[in-house]
Amino acid sequence: MTKAPRAALSAAAIAFSAILASCAEPPPPVAVAPPPPAVSLSPKLVEQAAAYRYYMDRAAAISPAFVDGQMVAEGLKIGASYEPKQFLQGAMAYGAIVALQDPAFVAGVKQYAGNAQQRQQIAYEIMKDPAYVVGLSGSGSAAGLVKAALGADGNRFYDAGKTVKQAAYEVQKQPWSKADIVGRDARLVQAKALGATPVVGDVAQITRLQQAVSGGQSLDVVGAAATPPFTPLVIRSLSVAALAILGHATDANLETLNAIMVEPNVTSCANMAKLNLYQCLAVAKPHYEDVFCLGQHAMMDTARCVIKASGQPEPYEPKFVPTVRENASYKPTPVKKPAKKVAKKG
Repeated sequence: MTKAPRAALSAAAIAFSAILASCAEPPPPVAVAPPPPAVSLSPKLVEQAAAYRYYMDRAAAISPAFVDGQMVAEGLKIGASYEPKQFLQGAMAYGAIVALQDPAFVAGVKQYAGNAQQRQQIAYEIMKDPAYVVGLSGSGSAAGLVKAALGADGNRFYDAGKTVKQAAYEVQKQPWSKADIVGRDARLVQAKALGATPVVGDVAQITRLQQAVSGGQSLDVVGAAATPPFTPLVIRSLSVAALAILGHATDANLETLNAIMVEPNVTSCANMAKLNLYQCLAVAKPHYEDVFCLGQHAMMDTARCVIKASGQPEPYEPKFVPTVRENASYKPTPVKKPAKKVAKKG
């Protein structure tokens, strides 16, 4: 064999070895951006939302068909069983879950979730000022859902309270309603204790709301898109929902979330409803007066706070002035007698 063929074979062998070596080496790694976080809400906030739903569903179902004092007492227990701060946080948490049912809002926030730096920046802006969420795409349709859901809750509760309040007058035809309440001081103490005790939501409701957060269950809420301005409670509900989409509404950020979910005006409204209830119970004597306290203050006053917080029009009730002392809350204004004329001495 001549030197030329040998040289050619050697070159071919070297080339083949290079090919084999290149096949054996793994390709260089390709940088892949991590997927955006899954939509998630702190389990504690889901429990608060479930507690809100538990109270609203039970309280709005109080029957006005009272047949004895025990039934009135049971209604009062249900009506008084909410702690204002937890109640309002629960309303906001439920509002956040409702906002997560809006595809346009979820998509509008998710466009910032793919990039970690951008996701962090948007979350920071929302935490700094919850109203920032109003500028995000889809906020109007989500606000419409929250407004409709909370407004429906409040109006249903208000209407139930009206029927109970009306029963305070109708029930007076039954002799038992005019009997004095036994243990008046104890039932006032109990109402105050129930008003300071956090409510625990139903397990089935917690599961349902958890699935609604992840998109596995629909809450079947319908509402037209709304335009700003929105109420503070609606804005804060949207801000919590946006943080849930951005992965910043977990237990790790619970302290910040709790700070966002504070609304002084609605808290004041709920506290006033409680105060009016306690004052009414303090002076009520016969059972029908307790029925009035339940319908007006535990139910209608509380419901009005929820309606106001949602941004829906507040219900109007014409002023009713009874001709006799029909309830403990009514305190007539004394009529001034005209001054006697003193005859002048001639």
